[in-house]
Amino acid sequence: MSREFKDTVTSLIRDIIKEEGLSKQDLYIDIEFPKEKQFGDWSINVAMKLAKECRKRPLDIAELLAARLREKLMASGYDKKIEKIEVKSPGYINIFFSNEALDDILKLIQEKKNDFGRSNIGNAQKILIEFVSANPTGPLSIAHARQAAVGDTLANIMSFCGYEVTREYYINDEGNQIKNLGLSLQARYLQALGRKDAELPADGYKGEYLVSMAEDIVKSKKDAYAHSDDKTLQFFSEYAATEILREINNELSDFGVSFDTWFSQKQLAQSGEINKVFAVLKDGGYLYEEDGATWFKSTVFGDDKDRVLIKSDGQFTYLTPDIAYHRLKFARGFEKLINILGPDHHGYINRLKAAVCALGRKKDDLSVLIIQLATLFRDGKPVVMSTRAGEYITLRELMQEVGRDASRFFFLMRRCDSHLEFDLELAKKQSLENPVYYIQYAYARISGIAEVIRSGENKKIFEDTALDLALLREEETLDLIRKLNLFPEVLITCSLSLEPHGLTTYLRELAGCFHAFYNKYRVYSEENLPLSKARFVLVDCVRQVLYTGLRLVGVGSPERM
Repeated sequence: MSREFKDTVTSLIRDIIKEEGLSKQDLYIDIEFPKEKQFGDWSINVAMKLAKECRKRPLDIAELLAARLREKLMASGYDKKIEKIEVKSPGYINIFFSNEALDDILKLIQEKKNDFGRSNIGNAQKILIEFVSANPTGPLSIAHARQAAVGDTLANIMSFCGYEVTREYYINDEGNQIKNLGLSLQARYLQALGRKDAELPADGYKGEYLVSMAEDIVKSKKDAYAHSDDKTLQFFSEYAATEILREINNELSDFGVSFDTWFSQKQLAQSGEINKVFAVLKDGGYLYEEDGATWFKSTVFGDDKDRVLIKSDGQFTYLTPDIAYHRLKFARGFEKLINILGPDHHGYINRLKAAVCALGRKKDDLSVLIIQLATLFRDGKPVVMSTRAGEYITLRELMQEVGRDASRFFFLMRRCDSHLEFDLELAKKQSLENPVYYIQYAYARISGIAEVIRSGENKKIFEDTALDLALLREEETLDLIRKLNLFPEVLITCSLSLEPHGLTTYLRELAGCFHAFYNKYRVYSEENLPLSKARFVLVDCVRQVLYTGLRLVGVGSPERM
């Protein structure tokens, strides 16, 4: 059912509430999609919201609203889209679509094709999604991979729903971690030159990637950097960060993720933006001095304690450049910021939102998604990893083992705030047990049918056969059409909730409905061409929605499997 009709129904209910004097408020009319068919295609609970204000039973209010809604739909010419409107205790208004309305869903998909599900709910709002932003100190981990899958898919969905989305990677290319990276590469370089006394710093980086990097430097530069001074350390730090960032970019590109902008912390520090943000906070009265440090009054905006911006030794805390960075994001014209961070940043949310408020913005102008960790399982046992020891499976290694499609999809099968168990053996299976294979197999099955129907003499026979969608009345068929109808709403819900996992869940359910239909009914039969054509239109609509959904997730749609 089109978004326009849904908006019409909610508008009519608002009019009825106003005409009947049921509320002085502008209530939000929430239309839900019942999981059980006995409760209809849409369910509305506004009567229960009105009960207290009206001092009436929700059931009585629902009866009144339902009766008036029937009248208004008939007067508006929409009554043919509705089979019936029922009221159920304690006060639900359940709307059942007519067969004609279900036929219209298929016609709409045929008309819109790749644009079915696209909406303007975002109204061209400028959104900046910052995600991954891993320190350029080593290959991307599984945690970064999940953040990449979530961020990129969310950006795809929000763009499809009418938001103007920019993807950004924040490069942490200065500070102690970059210095330690340089010292670590320097030690590996000296070891490659045969210096047995060269040791990694205690908090250095132990990954093998620095060994091969050091060997490359020896091949090209010989012993040119065998001495130690500030310039030498700067060379190793910049060399390592640049090479690692290049590999990160390549990894993400192979994962199907690309960024519109790469923003450097070093450039931020050199730009004078930090001084500007101090001026803004000082003018607002949000700074004070105590114990030789400069503090930010973050408690004014709901933080549990005030935060240090400049330590007593004159060094900035991590929060300081972050505030400047977020101020600059807004200055660049973005209306809404979305940060996608790992679980170790949970305590960072309140202080960052406080900073946004101190800069004159609303708290809701910044959304922070905390992506929980993923555990890899092999043969039923968790894969033990240690980032500190340099022993972990990288994103590239994961893609090499299970493929890009499975990697992306599996990372999206749970809510962002839920820990994810990634079954490597399941992800590699070429069977219907594998959810990615299950969905892609549905697409391939339909593509195979399309190839038969659209080739040779069959093409002309089908073109000459009249289309009669009224032939599609089996229970499994109607279930499939109803599931197709949910696609636009699923995307809108994902956009508003900032939770892309709803799309992967939907695609699995849609594939399940298709397989149930396909296993029971034959799509193409020469004995009944009108029914065959109607069924082909149905499954071709399924193919279209699967294609669009998989594309938004960043997963391929193979026509043969």
